[in-house]
Amino acid sequence: MTDTIYVVGHKSPDTDSVTSAITYANLKNALGMKEAVAAVAGDLNNETKFLLDFFKVPYPVKLTDATDKKVILVDHNEMAQAVDKLNMENIVEVVDHHKIGGIATGKPIFFLNEPVGATGGIIANLYEQNKIVISKEMAGLMMAAILSDTVLFKSPTCTPRDKAAVDKLSRIAGVDPMKFGMDLLKAKSDISAKSAKDILLGDFKKFDFSGTKAGVGQIEVMDLADLMQKREAILAEMNKMMEAEKLNMIVLMLTDVMKEASDLLFVGDAAAAAGFEKAFDGKLANNSIYREKVLSRKKQVIPPLEGAFKK
Repeated sequence: MTDTIYVVGHKSPDTDSVTSAITYANLKNALGMKEAVAAVAGDLNNETKFLLDFFKVPYPVKLTDATDKKVILVDHNEMAQAVDKLNMENIVEVVDHHKIGGIATGKPIFFLNEPVGATGGIIANLYEQNKIVISKEMAGLMMAAILSDTVLFKSPTCTPRDKAAVDKLSRIAGVDPMKFGMDLLKAKSDISAKSAKDILLGDFKKFDFSGTKAGVGQIEVMDLADLMQKREAILAEMNKMMEAEKLNMIVLMLTDVMKEASDLLFVGDAAAAAGFEKAFDGKLANNSIYREKVLSRKKQVIPPLEGAFKK
Protein backbone atom coordinates (compact mmCIF):
# COMPACT_ATOMS: atom_id res chain seq x y z
CA MET A 1 0.00 0.00 0.00
CA THR A 2 1.37 3.43 -0.97
CA ASP A 3 1.47 6.43 1.35
CA THR A 4 -0.76 8.44 -1.00
CA ILE A 5 -4.24 9.21 0.35
CA TYR A 6 -6.73 9.78 -2.48
CA VAL A 7 -9.51 12.28 -1.80
CA VAL A 8 -12.28 11.10 -4.10
CA GLY A 9 -15.98 11.59 -4.76
CA HIS A 10 -18.55 9.19 -6.16
CA LYS A 11 -18.67 7.50 -9.55
CA SER A 12 -20.41 9.48 -12.33
CA PRO A 13 -18.91 12.57 -10.65
CA ASP A 14 -20.80 15.85 -10.56
CA THR A 15 -19.34 19.27 -9.83
CA ASP A 16 -19.73 19.04 -6.04
CA SER A 17 -18.03 15.64 -6.01
CA VAL A 18 -15.03 16.78 -8.07
CA THR A 19 -14.53 20.18 -6.46
CA SER A 20 -14.91 18.71 -2.97
CA ALA A 21 -12.02 16.34 -3.75
CA ILE A 22 -9.86 19.23 -4.98
CA THR A 23 -10.68 21.70 -2.20
CA TYR A 24 -10.49 19.14 0.61
CA ALA A 25 -7.15 17.75 -0.63
CA ASN A 26 -5.90 21.35 -0.75
CA LEU A 27 -7.07 21.90 2.84
CA LYS A 28 -5.44 18.66 4.05
CA ASN A 29 -2.17 19.68 2.33
CA ALA A 30 -2.32 23.06 4.10
CA LEU A 31 -2.85 21.28 7.42
CA GLY A 32 0.23 19.09 6.89
CA MET A 33 -1.20 15.99 5.19
CA LYS A 34 1.05 16.33 2.14
CA GLU A 35 0.18 12.83 0.91
CA ALA A 36 -3.46 13.82 0.18
CA VAL A 37 -4.16 13.94 -3.57
CA ALA A 38 -7.40 14.93 -5.31
CA ALA A 39 -8.88 12.19 -7.48
CA VAL A 40 -11.96 11.61 -9.58
CA ALA A 41 -13.79 8.27 -9.99
CA GLY A 42 -14.97 8.87 -13.56
CA ASP A 43 -15.01 11.30 -16.46
CA LEU A 44 -15.64 15.00 -15.85
CA ASN A 45 -18.88 16.48 -17.15
CA ASN A 46 -19.13 19.66 -19.25
CA GLU A 47 -20.06 21.85 -16.29
CA THR A 48 -17.07 20.73 -14.21
CA LYS A 49 -14.66 21.16 -17.13
CA PHE A 50 -16.00 24.68 -17.74
CA LEU A 51 -15.51 25.52 -14.06
CA LEU A 52 -11.97 24.12 -13.72
CA ASP A 53 -10.91 25.77 -16.96
CA PHE A 54 -12.40 29.12 -15.86
CA PHE A 55 -10.41 29.15 -12.62
CA LYS A 56 -7.39 27.46 -14.28
CA VAL A 57 -7.39 24.56 -11.81
CA PRO A 58 -5.74 21.30 -13.00
CA TYR A 59 -8.01 18.28 -13.46
CA PRO A 60 -7.69 15.68 -10.66
CA VAL A 61 -6.05 12.31 -11.27
CA LYS A 62 -8.44 9.57 -12.38
CA LEU A 63 -8.91 6.69 -9.92
CA THR A 64 -10.97 3.72 -11.08
CA ASP A 65 -9.39 0.92 -8.99
CA ALA A 66 -8.90 1.47 -5.25
CA THR A 67 -7.20 -1.86 -4.55
CA ASP A 68 -4.83 -1.37 -1.57
CA LYS A 69 -5.34 2.41 -1.68
CA LYS A 70 -6.16 4.70 1.25
CA VAL A 71 -9.03 7.04 0.50
CA ILE A 72 -10.95 9.97 1.91
CA LEU A 73 -14.52 9.89 0.63
CA VAL A 74 -16.21 13.19 -0.19
CA ASP A 75 -19.81 13.80 -1.31
CA HIS A 76 -20.88 10.17 -0.74
CA ASN A 77 -20.74 7.46 1.90
CA GLU A 78 -22.32 4.42 0.22
CA MET A 79 -20.14 1.63 -1.16
CA ALA A 80 -22.38 1.19 -4.24
CA GLN A 81 -21.38 4.71 -5.31
CA ALA A 82 -17.70 4.47 -4.36
CA VAL A 83 -14.69 3.85 -6.57
CA ASP A 84 -14.34 0.18 -7.56
CA LYS A 85 -12.46 -2.36 -5.39
CA LEU A 86 -12.43 -0.12 -2.33
CA ASN A 87 -11.83 -1.90 0.98
CA MET A 88 -13.85 -0.21 3.75
CA GLU A 89 -10.88 -0.63 6.09
CA ASN A 90 -8.90 1.74 3.84
CA ILE A 91 -11.34 4.63 4.29
CA VAL A 92 -9.52 7.31 6.29
CA GLU A 93 -12.22 10.00 6.46
CA VAL A 94 -15.69 10.86 5.13
CA VAL A 95 -17.07 14.35 4.46
CA ASP A 96 -20.58 14.33 3.01
CA HIS A 97 -24.11 15.78 2.96
CA HIS A 98 -26.16 12.72 1.95
CA LYS A 99 -28.04 10.15 4.00
CA ILE A 100 -25.77 7.77 5.90
CA GLY A 101 -25.77 4.16 4.81
CA GLY A 102 -23.64 1.11 4.35
CA ILE A 103 -20.18 1.94 5.68
CA ALA A 104 -18.70 0.08 8.65
CA THR A 105 -15.07 0.50 9.72
CA GLY A 106 -13.04 -1.52 12.20
CA LYS A 107 -11.61 1.60 13.81
CA PRO A 108 -12.87 5.14 14.47
CA ILE A 109 -12.45 7.61 11.60
CA PHE A 110 -13.27 11.27 11.06
CA PHE A 111 -16.83 11.27 9.68
CA LEU A 112 -18.48 14.63 9.04
CA ASN A 113 -21.99 14.67 7.60
CA GLU A 114 -24.21 17.75 7.60
CA PRO A 115 -27.68 18.39 6.10
CA VAL A 116 -26.73 21.23 3.74
CA GLY A 117 -27.04 21.74 -0.01
CA ALA A 118 -23.52 20.75 -1.00
CA THR A 119 -20.36 19.20 0.42
CA GLY A 120 -18.53 22.29 -0.84
CA GLY A 121 -20.17 24.38 1.86
CA ILE A 122 -19.07 21.98 4.59
CA ILE A 123 -15.49 22.15 3.34
CA ALA A 124 -15.59 25.97 3.18
CA ASN A 125 -16.58 25.93 6.83
CA LEU A 126 -13.62 23.65 7.63
CA TYR A 127 -11.24 26.17 6.04
CA GLU A 128 -12.64 28.84 8.37
CA GLN A 129 -12.55 26.60 11.45
CA ASN A 130 -8.91 25.76 10.78
CA LYS A 131 -8.02 29.40 9.92
CA ILE A 132 -6.74 28.45 6.47
CA VAL A 133 -6.87 31.26 3.90
CA ILE A 134 -9.20 30.44 0.99
CA SER A 135 -7.67 31.31 -2.39
CA LYS A 136 -9.69 32.79 -5.25
CA GLU A 137 -9.57 29.44 -7.06
CA MET A 138 -10.70 27.32 -4.09
CA ALA A 139 -13.44 29.84 -3.28
CA GLY A 140 -14.70 29.69 -6.88
CA LEU A 141 -14.84 25.90 -6.81
CA MET A 142 -16.71 25.69 -3.50
CA MET A 143 -19.12 28.45 -4.54
CA ALA A 144 -19.85 26.67 -7.83
CA ALA A 145 -20.44 23.36 -6.04
CA ILE A 146 -23.16 24.93 -3.91
CA LEU A 147 -24.79 26.74 -6.84
CA SER A 148 -24.75 23.55 -8.91
CA ASP A 149 -26.04 21.18 -6.24
CA THR A 150 -28.80 23.55 -5.08
CA VAL A 151 -29.75 24.46 -8.69
CA LEU A 152 -29.10 28.15 -8.01
CA PHE A 153 -30.82 27.91 -4.60
CA LYS A 154 -34.05 26.50 -6.15
CA SER A 155 -33.66 22.99 -4.73
CA PRO A 156 -35.37 22.09 -1.41
CA THR A 157 -31.93 20.92 -0.24
CA CYS A 158 -30.80 24.56 -0.07
CA THR A 159 -30.30 26.01 3.42
CA PRO A 160 -29.53 29.51 4.74
CA ARG A 161 -25.96 28.27 5.32
CA ASP A 162 -25.58 27.59 1.60
CA LYS A 163 -26.65 31.11 0.67
CA ALA A 164 -24.35 32.66 3.28
CA ALA A 165 -21.43 30.55 2.06
CA VAL A 166 -21.98 31.57 -1.57
CA ASP A 167 -22.12 35.23 -0.53
CA LYS A 168 -18.71 34.95 1.18
CA LEU A 169 -17.07 32.71 -1.41
CA SER A 170 -18.22 34.72 -4.43
CA ARG A 171 -16.60 37.85 -2.98
CA ILE A 172 -13.30 35.98 -2.58
CA ALA A 173 -13.62 34.50 -6.09
CA GLY A 174 -14.47 37.91 -7.55
CA VAL A 175 -17.52 36.80 -9.56
CA ASP A 176 -21.24 37.57 -9.59
CA PRO A 177 -22.64 34.29 -8.21
CA MET A 178 -25.99 34.26 -10.03
CA LYS A 179 -24.50 35.25 -13.38
CA PHE A 180 -21.76 32.65 -12.96
CA GLY A 181 -24.39 30.13 -11.84
CA MET A 182 -26.29 30.64 -15.10
CA ASP A 183 -23.06 30.05 -17.04
CA LEU A 184 -22.62 26.78 -15.11
CA LEU A 185 -26.19 25.81 -15.88
CA LYS A 186 -25.73 26.47 -19.59
CA ALA A 187 -22.59 24.31 -19.63
CA LYS A 188 -24.34 21.54 -17.69
CA SER A 189 -27.48 21.53 -19.86
CA ASP A 190 -25.74 21.45 -23.23
CA ILE A 191 -26.66 17.96 -24.41
CA SER A 192 -26.15 18.52 -28.14
CA ALA A 193 -23.09 16.27 -28.32
CA LYS A 194 -24.25 13.73 -25.70
CA SER A 195 -25.40 10.22 -26.58
CA ALA A 196 -28.34 8.59 -24.78
CA LYS A 197 -25.82 6.60 -22.72
CA ASP A 198 -23.93 9.80 -21.77
CA ILE A 199 -27.20 11.36 -20.60
CA LEU A 200 -28.13 8.32 -18.52
CA LEU A 201 -24.72 7.90 -16.89
CA GLY A 202 -23.83 11.58 -16.43
CA ASP A 203 -25.15 11.65 -12.85
CA PHE A 204 -26.14 8.09 -11.96
CA LYS A 205 -26.21 6.30 -8.60
CA LYS A 206 -27.20 2.81 -7.49
CA PHE A 207 -29.47 2.10 -4.53
CA ASP A 208 -31.00 -0.90 -2.76
CA PHE A 209 -34.57 -0.26 -1.65
CA SER A 210 -35.22 -3.17 0.74
CA GLY A 211 -34.03 -5.70 -1.83
CA THR A 212 -35.23 -3.84 -4.93
CA LYS A 213 -32.04 -3.00 -6.79
CA ALA A 214 -32.29 0.36 -8.52
CA GLY A 215 -30.37 2.95 -10.45
CA VAL A 216 -31.43 6.59 -10.23
CA GLY A 217 -29.96 9.21 -12.55
CA GLN A 218 -30.58 12.87 -13.29
CA ILE A 219 -30.02 15.22 -16.21
CA GLU A 220 -30.71 18.94 -15.79
CA VAL A 221 -31.66 21.04 -18.82
CA MET A 222 -33.05 24.51 -19.38
CA ASP A 223 -35.89 23.15 -21.54
CA LEU A 224 -37.27 19.58 -21.57
CA ALA A 225 -37.97 19.97 -25.29
CA ASP A 226 -34.21 19.61 -25.80
CA LEU A 227 -34.50 15.98 -24.65
CA MET A 228 -37.59 14.94 -26.61
CA GLN A 229 -35.81 13.68 -29.73
CA LYS A 230 -33.50 11.52 -27.57
CA ARG A 231 -36.25 10.14 -25.30
CA GLU A 232 -36.74 6.75 -27.03
CA ALA A 233 -32.98 6.20 -27.26
CA ILE A 234 -32.65 7.03 -23.55
CA LEU A 235 -35.37 4.52 -22.64
CA ALA A 236 -33.63 1.86 -24.75
CA GLU A 237 -30.35 2.61 -22.96
CA MET A 238 -32.11 2.37 -19.58
CA ASN A 239 -33.51 -1.07 -20.48
CA LYS A 240 -30.10 -2.23 -21.71
CA MET A 241 -28.37 -1.11 -18.52
CA MET A 242 -31.06 -2.62 -16.28
CA GLU A 243 -30.46 -6.01 -17.88
CA ALA A 244 -26.66 -5.72 -17.88
CA GLU A 245 -26.46 -4.60 -14.25
CA LYS A 246 -29.22 -6.99 -13.09
CA LEU A 247 -31.32 -4.18 -11.63
CA ASN A 248 -35.06 -4.27 -10.93
CA MET A 249 -35.62 -0.70 -12.06
CA ILE A 250 -34.00 2.47 -13.37
CA VAL A 251 -35.34 5.99 -12.88
CA LEU A 252 -33.97 8.98 -14.77
CA MET A 253 -34.98 12.46 -13.66
CA LEU A 254 -35.32 14.75 -16.69
CA THR A 255 -35.20 18.03 -14.79
CA ASP A 256 -36.29 21.36 -16.28
CA VAL A 257 -34.49 23.88 -14.07
CA MET A 258 -36.37 26.88 -15.48
CA LYS A 259 -39.85 25.38 -14.93
CA GLU A 260 -38.67 23.71 -11.69
CA ALA A 261 -40.13 20.33 -12.59
CA SER A 262 -39.01 16.81 -13.49
CA ASP A 263 -40.26 14.17 -15.89
CA LEU A 264 -39.43 10.93 -14.04
CA LEU A 265 -38.58 8.29 -16.66
CA PHE A 266 -38.99 4.68 -15.50
CA VAL A 267 -38.13 1.19 -16.69
CA GLY A 268 -38.50 -1.88 -14.50
CA ASP A 269 -40.37 -5.05 -13.60
CA ALA A 270 -44.04 -5.11 -12.57
CA ALA A 271 -43.34 -5.03 -8.82
CA ALA A 272 -40.95 -2.11 -9.25
CA ALA A 273 -43.50 -0.26 -11.38
CA ALA A 274 -46.13 -0.64 -8.65
CA GLY A 275 -43.67 0.72 -6.08
CA PHE A 276 -42.71 3.61 -8.34
CA GLU A 277 -46.37 4.60 -8.84
CA LYS A 278 -46.95 4.37 -5.09
CA ALA A 279 -43.88 6.53 -4.39
CA PHE A 280 -45.06 9.34 -6.66
CA ASP A 281 -48.82 8.88 -6.22
CA GLY A 282 -49.53 8.60 -9.92
CA LYS A 283 -49.89 6.31 -12.90
CA LEU A 284 -47.13 5.67 -15.41
CA ALA A 285 -47.92 7.12 -18.83
CA ASN A 286 -45.45 6.59 -21.67
CA ASN A 287 -42.87 5.33 -19.14
CA SER A 288 -42.98 8.44 -16.95
CA ILE A 289 -44.64 10.50 -14.24
CA TYR A 290 -44.29 14.30 -14.43
CA ARG A 291 -43.93 16.18 -11.16
CA GLU A 292 -43.75 19.93 -10.62
CA LYS A 293 -41.39 21.35 -7.97
CA VAL A 294 -39.34 18.12 -7.96
CA LEU A 295 -35.66 19.03 -8.42
CA SER A 296 -33.73 17.02 -5.84
CA ARG A 297 -32.91 13.31 -6.17
CA LYS A 298 -31.61 13.25 -2.60
CA LYS A 299 -34.63 14.86 -0.96
CA GLN A 300 -37.58 14.35 -3.30
CA VAL A 301 -36.97 11.07 -5.14
CA ILE A 302 -34.92 8.70 -2.99
CA PRO A 303 -36.99 9.10 0.26
CA PRO A 304 -40.38 8.34 -1.38
CA LEU A 305 -38.86 5.35 -3.20
CA GLU A 306 -37.39 4.04 0.05
CA GLY A 307 -40.77 4.45 1.71
CA ALA A 308 -42.68 2.73 -1.10
CA PHE A 309 -40.46 -0.36 -1.09
CA LYS A 310 -40.04 -0.67 2.69
CA LYS A 311 -41.07 -4.15 3.83
